[in-house]
Amino acid sequence: MGKNSFNNKNKDGEPVREPEEAVSLIEGRNPVIEAFRAGTAIDKVYLLDGCQDGALKTILREAKKSGALYYFVSRDRLDEISLSGKHQGVIARAAAADYAGVDDILELARKRGEDPFIFLLDDIEDPHNLGAIIRTANVCGAHGVIITKRHAAGITPVVVKASAGAVSHTPVAKVTNLSRTIEELKEKGLWFVCAAMDGEVMYRQNLTGPIGVVIGNEGNGVSRLVREKCDLTASIPVRGEIESLNASVAAGVLAYEIVRQRG
Repeated sequence: MGKNSFNNKNKDGEPVREPEEAVSLIEGRNPVIEAFRAGTAIDKVYLLDGCQDGALKTILREAKKSGALYYFVSRDRLDEISLSGKHQGVIARAAAADYAGVDDILELARKRGEDPFIFLLDDIEDPHNLGAIIRTANVCGAHGVIITKRHAAGITPVVVKASAGAVSHTPVAKVTNLSRTIEELKEKGLWFVCAAMDGEVMYRQNLTGPIGVVIGNEGNGVSRLVREKCDLTASIPVRGEIESLNASVAAGVLAYEIVRQRG
C-alpha cells in the first residue's frame, strides 16, 4: 500500500493536510488521464485495487510510461486521501516543479567550470526537510540534489515553499536506485561522503574535489547499502545532550565545511 502523502495528524490520529499540498492532488479518471497527456509531472498515482476497467488501465499505462510510482489501494485509503470525495477510484499527486536528470546536474557544473558538488538524499521523508536542503544547496553553490523515487518526499507545493523558491534554480533529479547512481557517478570522477554520527570529524577530512554528499533518512540515517558505496563518513561535532541534528541542519553544516575547504 502507498504511504500517506499527509504525514501530520491531529490529536485524534486523523490526517491533517497542509493547504499547499492540496493543490497537487488530481482526482477523477478524466482529469488524471488529461494530466498525463498534457505532460504534467506526476509523482504518484493511487488506483482502486481490483478495478480493471478501461480508464484505469489507461492511467496505469500512462503511469508506467512516465515513470510515476503507482499503488493499488483500498477504497477507504482513497477516501482518506481525497479532498473532493469524488475520486472515481484514482488520485494522482502532481509534482510542483519539473524534475531534472542527473546529467543536467553535471552539465550545470561543467557550464560553471566547477567540480561537481551534489547532494544525494537517502529517503528523506519530511517535505520541509527536503525543501530546506534544496534551499541550502542553492545558497552554498551546489549544482543539484538527487532524491529517491520510493519512500521519500517529492517536489510538492510544501517543498517549493520550504525551499523559498530554490527549486526553480537548483536541479532536482529523482532516481530509482541511489546505490547504482553513486556507482555511475563514481565512474564520472565523483567521490562520496555520507553524514554519520560514527564517522571521522568533518574538520579532519579532505572534502575538496568533485563530491557527492549523502544525507540519510530522518529516523534511520544512511542505509547500509548506500553507506557501503560511500568513500568516507563524516560526523559533525556534538557538544550538548542531544546526540544528532535534524537532517536539513546537518546537510547545511556539512555543506559549509565543503564550501570552506573549496575556498
